[in-house]
Amino acid sequence: MKDLLMGSKVGLVLLCAVLMSACSTTSTTTTAVEDTATISTVQSGTDSGAELELASINISDLVTFDEEDSTKEWSTDNSTAIELSGNNATISGAGAEAVDGSVKITAAGTYVLSGTLDDGQIVVNVQDKGTVQLVLNGVNLHDSDSAPIYIVEAGKVVMTLQEGTENVVTDGETYVYEDASTDEPNAAIFSKADLTINGTGKLSVTANYNNGITSKDDLKIMGGTIEIQAADDGMMGKDMVAIQDGEITITASGDGIKATNDEDATKGFIAITAGSFDIQADNDGIQAETALLIDGGTYNLVTGGGNANGEVKTESMGQGPGGRGGFEPGSEVDPTATTIEPSTETTTETSTETESTSAKGLKAGGDMTVNNGTFKIDSADDAIHGNSNVAINGGDIGITSGDDGIHADALVSIAAGSIDISKSYEGIEGANITISDGEIHIVASDDGVNVAGGNDGSSVNGCQGQNEFSTSENNLLTINGGYITVDATGDGLDANGSVTMSGGTVIVNGPTNSGNGTLDYDGSFELTGGTLVAAGSSGMSQGPSDESSQYSVVMNFTETQQAGTMVQLEDSEGNNVVTFAPSKDYQTVVISSPDLVTGGSYTLYSGGTSTGSVVDGLYTDGEYEGGTEIVTFDISSSVTWLNESGVTTGNTNQGPGGGMRGTGGMGGTKPEGGKGE
Repeated sequence: MKDLLMGSKVGLVLLCAVLMSACSTTSTTTTAVEDTATISTVQSGTDSGAELELASINISDLVTFDEEDSTKEWSTDNSTAIELSGNNATISGAGAEAVDGSVKITAAGTYVLSGTLDDGQIVVNVQDKGTVQLVLNGVNLHDSDSAPIYIVEAGKVVMTLQEGTENVVTDGETYVYEDASTDEPNAAIFSKADLTINGTGKLSVTANYNNGITSKDDLKIMGGTIEIQAADDGMMGKDMVAIQDGEITITASGDGIKATNDEDATKGFIAITAGSFDIQADNDGIQAETALLIDGGTYNLVTGGGNANGEVKTESMGQGPGGRGGFEPGSEVDPTATTIEPSTETTTETSTETESTSAKGLKAGGDMTVNNGTFKIDSADDAIHGNSNVAINGGDIGITSGDDGIHADALVSIAAGSIDISKSYEGIEGANITISDGEIHIVASDDGVNVAGGNDGSSVNGCQGQNEFSTSENNLLTINGGYITVDATGDGLDANGSVTMSGGTVIVNGPTNSGNGTLDYDGSFELTGGTLVAAGSSGMSQGPSDESSQYSVVMNFTETQQAGTMVQLEDSEGNNVVTFAPSKDYQTVVISSPDLVTGGSYTLYSGGTSTGSVVDGLYTDGEYEGGTEIVTFDISSSVTWLNESGVTTGNTNQGPGGGMRGTGGMGGTKPEGGKGE
């Protein structure tokens, strides 16, 4: 029975083909899979108000776990017993024979192994393609120069870890092959057939030569406690890895878990339903050549030695329309220069990438979907990385990264879940980003949320050679809901394109240098709902666009305000609109709230205290007192720019290199003086 319900679904899990806006301007695209129902609908195009979303998909859409995969039962009446002792084997039953210190199984059936094999192999070679059940009933298998378990041929092998037993498989540091053209087997447990591991016992694999467990076809894990130490990859299935449950611990000098088929788009995927995973890998933690789908489980992933081993980077800014660059103090970027070299902030990954260049937590060569699960990812490279699309529909995700927290070459879609990116270079990056719900906290040494064209050098729908920070009118950051906090050294929300916000709460702290802005966009920022509070440097500050239907206030102070200095915006009746204490020094504050109305009169205060409840610097309820009145003004347009003298027409603290950009109003017009009416 073939495991895929419809093989062609795999390569189209989240359908990247219409998402790369640099390659397509189609306004609406719906893709069906042969005769099956449509599994993904994507809206894209040049309209900055268009939404980009990914449909959810479940493991049952991709993988069938059949009855044989779950079969753990056996009896002495219908099985062959293999008793191992040193280099000898006592066999009771048919289908197996002892040969030169090894055991060869040549017929379908159930084989129960126990005892110790000092230096030999369990070889399965069933030419009629029948199913073999190998019951590991307390074995210690060792082969000094080859794979202790070698499955040459069978329809399927089901390896059952007998309840209450501990089973050990160990190989040597070198393998001996028949000739120089042979390189298999290359794992302590090696199978050329579909391999399923089930049961509730324990399996310990020490792979001194290369991989721990390898299947050249499908690899399924149904349960059990599996511990692997591997000189290269821990666990590999060429066509797919499907995990229904289990307690898995891997220490690997290569990748932790991987699927490798790069010749068939319907294969090379990983699908995980549940389980416990503790993986320490020098390269990627869990890596699928095509799609990666996770429905649940608990994950502790450390890759490349963790975030402390990430590549040391300095901010380098791409230059899009509007000619606005940015710089970090002490960097080599000249803020007064008229041209800025394209960004090289991310090491290019191409189809010839070697494993040593990638130390990502979760990685998909195609699409990735996370529907649920608990994750603690400490990665030297990106924590979550998709060469096409990444969809997060739930889960509790904690990230410390030496590079990006979440990266997709095409679309990042977040619909639910809790995401805490406590360290990253860039928090969330994609050619397009849609946030519909969820609680997201980001700390980034560069941009917090970055919408950028292009990719990491990989190919998406045939688009090659794009600069990662190229700008396109189709690049879009869409915020429909959720709760988002950003602490950024670079830009807070950075769109090399446009931004739309219709709901949710967004709180931005930083940057503190004038080469970056809390908001940074090239096209427009249309704000129609939600709460936005952003504080940071003023040299490059932008506000939402004039076409926004919800009103915004942008205050530029003459002097830098100390971190923790409260900002209070209240209406003429004394009702609090926003009370906020930025966590970093700031000179600009952007406030947008549904409570702001045209014709209303408002007063902005600085300093003081509040008795309200505070979360992420934003106060609710309570009384505000002790502040200094800065400016009183009326709202008559969608964006009201302020300084201490009153209403202005734009950013009066504009720093070097800042030109008019988009419709957000980065003008340099001086205020006329006096309070607004």
